[in-house]
Amino acid sequence: MSYTDQNQLSHSQTSTLPEPVQTKQSSWKAYLTEDVDPALSTSPLASFCFMTGFIDAISFSAVFVWCGFQTGNTVQLSLALARLFSPGNTDFSFRIADRQALVSLVTFLGGASIGRIGDKVGSNTRAWLFTGTLIQALFTMAAAVTVWQGGQGSIAAVRGDPAWTNALSYIALGFASASIGLQGIMGKRVNSQFATTVVLTTVWCELLSDPKLFRRGFIITRDHKFLAIFALFLGGFIGRAILDQIGSAGAFGVGTGIRLLIALGWLFVPAKKNNQQK
Repeated sequence: MSYTDQNQLSHSQTSTLPEPVQTKQSSWKAYLTEDVDPALSTSPLASFCFMTGFIDAISFSAVFVWCGFQTGNTVQLSLALARLFSPGNTDFSFRIADRQALVSLVTFLGGASIGRIGDKVGSNTRAWLFTGTLIQALFTMAAAVTVWQGGQGSIAAVRGDPAWTNALSYIALGFASASIGLQGIMGKRVNSQFATTVVLTTVWCELLSDPKLFRRGFIITRDHKFLAIFALFLGGFIGRAILDQIGSAGAFGVGTGIRLLIALGWLFVPAKKNNQQK
């Protein structure tokens, strides 16, 4: 028997074997490890923008610190340092507003650093987007518990008299800032037209520089930026409205529930077409 005949015989024998059965567990694993389609991630990313406004409304109303605006916190710390060298200055204390800005900045960076885990497991996979958003929810829940245990007010009367001053309120501010930091890097990694889900200064600039700004019809590069701005504005409005009714702890609790819904939403975002072809 020739080599060709042997090869054909071997092929005919093996071709009759049944294909390996894909278990439910392996199919779920394959589903969770698929990359989501950035173009179809509009709803969860807009919800991220909403949560930025929502969390910022709580923190700013209490201590005049934006958990998602680290440009302001960084400049505030630079001013605190420069104040030490002012002519005739005799006040070398670390003021409470500066301490709160430092806590927000450091914990924001810590939360963003957690987002680098996604680079190891796949930053655009359903598994990581679900898990990362779940971590954000846990941070927000921790903020709710700590500010509730702190027992202080929710709204500051004037800028120089913050509502949160005890140790637990610092921890609550840190957890809230960490949730925004993690959200920021996760939203950035999706690489959509939203550009960012945290600070919208860049979004405003990109919107106004868009050559299709005044063109009629649906323009994704323009309209998604409008949506991001509107979602953040709406989040701030609703966050303050809820804050007035049930206080900081309750508002953080509502934010926790919203983050859980966003986490579940990531599981239903369609995969990229090239993933489906594979």
